[in-house]
Amino acid sequence: VIGFFQYHTVGYRETLLDVARDYELGYNEIALYYPDMDPWVPKTGTRLTIPSRWVLPPTRHEEVVINIPELRLYLFMKNYDMVKTYPLGLGREGFETPIGSYRVITKQTNPTWMPPPSAWDEYGKAPVPPGPDNPLGDYWVGLSAKHIGIHGTNNPWGVGRLVSRGCIRMYPEHISKFYGEVNIDARVEVIYEPVKIGIENDLIYLEVHPDIYNRIPDLFHHTEDLFKQKGLWKYVEHEEVIRCVEEKNGVPFPVGSVAKGGDG
Repeated sequence: VIGFFQYHTVGYRETLLDVARDYELGYNEIALYYPDMDPWVPKTGTRLTIPSRWVLPPTRHEEVVINIPELRLYLFMKNYDMVKTYPLGLGREGFETPIGSYRVITKQTNPTWMPPPSAWDEYGKAPVPPGPDNPLGDYWVGLSAKHIGIHGTNNPWGVGRLVSRGCIRMYPEHISKFYGEVNIDARVEVIYEPVKIGIENDLIYLEVHPDIYNRIPDLFHHTEDLFKQKGLWKYVEHEEVIRCVEEKNGVPFPVGSVAKGGDG
């Protein structure tokens, strides 16, 4: 479990999109935590809890992991014993970001965008040079998946949403950092896991996200199976698990403990 909760007071004419970006969150994360709040006109002076805390996703390689349901990337920096994480914009319906294990095969600054056939009606066929009209932004990190890369954007409000044709978008200020942090041939795992389980200080945490591509037939049974695979089902409060699955607010919540009982 990484990160920590922060707090923010809504300023005059400040939107939840502004707040999300200021705290390095995607729109989805603040919207899930405050589903009943108008994202465009939150009440000035409202005290917000910033949900900047995450259970690490499952990974085989501990290099770069993209978890589609939470629209978030994790960068494992082994030399520093540190994990960095960035919010993402991902593929919309019909252009879902593909799951798989890939490698970084190219890096480019100020890329030219070649509109794919699916975008010709909207953008035309002509290459789009670097500049404010280029949807790739200022940096391109190409993956071994065909036509898929991690890049910036000229529409930062799309981060935390399903908006792309399969590519992986980052805030401009994040892609500029990530570009320098990731190397050619780095392994990139794109996974689909709306349920994450972690342990910190003997507490068992459950983090549940919406099944955004509708790939999990029964989210509760999926969660139960994950707990049983880890040998933790007998240690959790089942009612709390049910509540987390129903809320799907993307925030780690303690649902049990692996600590042994005693006088303490």
